[in-house]
Amino acid sequence: MTQRKLAVIAIGGNSLIKDEKKVTVESQYEAAKETCMHIADMIEQGWDVAIGHGNGPQVGFILRRSEIAAKVAGMHEVPLDVCGADSQGAIGYALQQNLQNILYQRGIKKKVVTVITQVLVDKDDPAFKNPTKPIGGFMDEAEARRRKEEQGWDVVEDAGRGWRRVVASPLPKEIVELETVQTLLNQGIITVTVGGGGIPVIDPGDGNYRGVAAVIDKDYASSLLAREIGAELFVISTAVEKVALNFGKPDQKWVDKMTLSEAKRYLAEGTHFAKGSMAPKIQAIIWYLEAMPNGKALITNPENLGRALKGETGTWIVHDGQ
Repeated sequence: MTQRKLAVIAIGGNSLIKDEKKVTVESQYEAAKETCMHIADMIEQGWDVAIGHGNGPQVGFILRRSEIAAKVAGMHEVPLDVCGADSQGAIGYALQQNLQNILYQRGIKKKVVTVITQVLVDKDDPAFKNPTKPIGGFMDEAEARRRKEEQGWDVVEDAGRGWRRVVASPLPKEIVELETVQTLLNQGIITVTVGGGGIPVIDPGDGNYRGVAAVIDKDYASSLLAREIGAELFVISTAVEKVALNFGKPDQKWVDKMTLSEAKRYLAEGTHFAKGSMAPKIQAIIWYLEAMPNGKALITNPENLGRALKGETGTWIVHDGQ
């Protein structure tokens, strides 16, 4: 009997939108198909897979549609947590259908399912006192101040381009549907979950969950998922083939392999990884490896996933001595 291998793969926004001129639902579906081809290669190599994904652009589109519909037609606006749920369903559908089709064409008898996933955050997380994530469209100052007064929004002026709403990015504490996800994976079902970092919910203190206007980092949520399900491999699929030290500088250096100690040191130095892009990915992997003594992590782009798993490219982050 072949030993089961379990991996979590977190795919970024570039997996769905590779060209800013091609952002339609149909274009995103085609981009998802390409990414699913590479995930299918991984499955063909014997991996059971849980898939996390980003949703930033998609939630932005949903919010813009909502804002325009409210102004033009008097429609109600869609709350941010519901936008997250909408995006999980739509992106999950694109990934699920494409992957099912590809596996069928290859004669692989695997089922694929999407779980609309809530992620518990601490209602007292410091991030709620310092919202930094811009969402939605630009407003003039008058509308921004009205929104702040009437709806309690946090708003900031954005580099002379107008005003925008900002929300908190709290840390994920618990995956509400974890037991369901684990049951599906135990049955060998490929599971799309923690989409966009999960729908952020809090427990106000009465044991009931309530959605909040926040954004959870999808790499942090995928890291939590990998730890909770005991995945042997944590893959972050992003826009670059490898991680670089001193990225974008004259002394830039591509990295094939990095130890946990090196990752911690490089991250602490603060000059190698951009805060809004690579730094959270490295942090997510550090948390994963600290909790998984036998775990390994990989960062690469979707088109090189198969080669990276064979050790031909990508950046591997492993425990010291491995």
